[in-house]
Amino acid sequence: MTPPYTCPNCGAEVPRKSRACPECGADEHTGWSEAARSDGLGLPDESFDYNDFVKREFGGEKPVPRGIHWFWWVVALALVAAFIAFWFAGIF
Repeated sequence: MTPPYTCPNCGAEVPRKSRACPECGADEHTGWSEAARSDGLGLPDESFDYNDFVKREFGGEKPVPRGIHWFWWVVALALVAAFIAFWFAGIF
C-alpha cells in the first residue's frame, strides 16, 4: 500500500515513496491504513460533560479568593499618608 500525498493524521505533505509521515511519524500501521484502530485510546465520547469532569477532577469546590494581605493594606495607607503630607508641605 502506498502512502497518500497528504497525511490523514496531521495534514502534512508526504513524499510519494515514503513509509511514514515526516511530520508526525504516522505510517500504515499507526495512522493511515484502514486497519489502524483508535478504539482503545480511552478518548471521551461525544456526550462529554465538562461540569462533571471538573467536579471529578477538582472536587467540585469553587476556589475562594483570599483577598489582600494586611501588610499591603498598611503599605498602601502609608503611601497615601506620605502623598498627602508632601502635598500639604508644598513639595509636589
